[in-house]
Parts: sequence; C-alpha cells; structure tokens
Amino acid sequence: MNEILWFGFAILDLCMVLAVYRLFGRTGLFGMVVLSLVLCNIQVLKTVQIFGLTTTLGNVLYASVFLSTDLLSEYHGKQEAKKAVLLGFVALGLAAVYMQLALLFVPAASDFAQPHLEAVFGFLPRVALGSMAAYLASQLHDVWAFHYIKGRTRGRHLWLRNNLSTMVSQLLDSVIFCFVALWGLFPAGVWLEIVLTTYVMKFLMAALDTPFMYLAGRMRSAPDRQALGSDA
Repeated sequence: MNEILWFGFAILDLCMVLAVYRLFGRTGLFGMVVLSLVLCNIQVLKTVQIFGLTTTLGNVLYASVFLSTDLLSEYHGKQEAKKAVLLGFVALGLAAVYMQLALLFVPAASDFAQPHLEAVFGFLPRVALGSMAAYLASQLHDVWAFHYIKGRTRGRHLWLRNNLSTMVSQLLDSVIFCFVALWGLFPAGVWLEIVLTTYVMKFLMAALDTPFMYLAGRMRSAPDRQALGSDA
C-alpha cells in the first residue's frame, strides 16, 4: 500500500510542479520551492516502511525542490536558481521561528491544539537546522554542478546534468540532514538505515523527474520562451 501511495504521490507532485510552472512561470517555481521545503520538514518527522525499508516521508516533496531549481537553472539561468535556493532558505528559517513563537502563547482553556503542535513543531528547530544546513549545501552544489556539467557538455545531454548533479547533491543532503536532525533520536542501526533509504528514495526521485525536465521545455509559456535568451 505504501509503495503505491509513494509512487502516486511522486507523480502527482512532479506533475504539479510542471502545472504551476506552466501557469505562473518562474514565479510559480519559487512558490513550489517554498511550499515543498516547508511541508517536507513537517512530513520528515514521520517514518514509514517502503519496499521493506524504513525511510522518512518527506523525500518526495524535498526531491521535487531539486526539479524546480534544475528547471530554473536550465531555462532561466544560474542566478534565478540561486535566488530560489536562498528564498527557500529564508522561508524555512522564518517558519521555524514563527512556530516557536506560536508555541509560547498560553493556550485558552478550550484549546485542544497546543499539545499536538508541540508534538510536531517541538522538534522543528533541530529539524529546521539540519534541513537548512543540508539544503543550502546541497542546493548550492546542485546549481554549481548543473552548470559545470552543462558547460563541459556544451549544453548537450540534459538527462546527464539533471541526474548527475541531483544524485550527488542528494547524497550530500542526506548525510548532513540525518546527522544534524536525527542523530541520537534513533538507534544507530535504524539511523544508518534511514540515511541509506532516504538517499535511495531521493535517487529514485531524481531518476523519475528526468522526463519532467524534457516535458517542461515543451510546456513553457510563450513569454518564458521569449525571455530564455536573456535569462540564460
């Protein structure tokens, strides 16, 4: 059941990235980076069994952030991709701060949400710190690697730069995030399994999003096509 849900969720999310890109252009991709990054840092608190392995739930949404930044890199240039990375970094930091402030308010006698919010967002500072460190390091590496490979291949082999830059960056992200956010919360064996399965899930997502990179080139709006020459 989880495997079917995972695959369906992955396809839905990748399709929505393209749909939002088609409707709103690069601005939509900025929004998807922020949305996916904030939500995946809540979902990551839930561990599930997929293909017999223990993994965190936030992998699908987080992996699609790489699709958004790769689309920006490919069709709008390196600076736009870096701008999206920094916007996501700021949004995640603000989300963590704002939710901690919300928890400081004394709840009313009739309130039922406080313990549930504490259960979820009480972990958020550590998760956010791990995510922010991993996100910034891996995403900046992804943008750099994407354009480095693009330059070395003279703009050919989109599949190569999309997969290679993302897969290496995802490994960097998985190690940094799991160490900062999850070390000590699980037994060492479970923690190592989470690191490996987290990367496997992200690896699969990186391979799965390649056709969507090519579809995006066909789906871009006319204004985006005309602006490509000045953005790249």
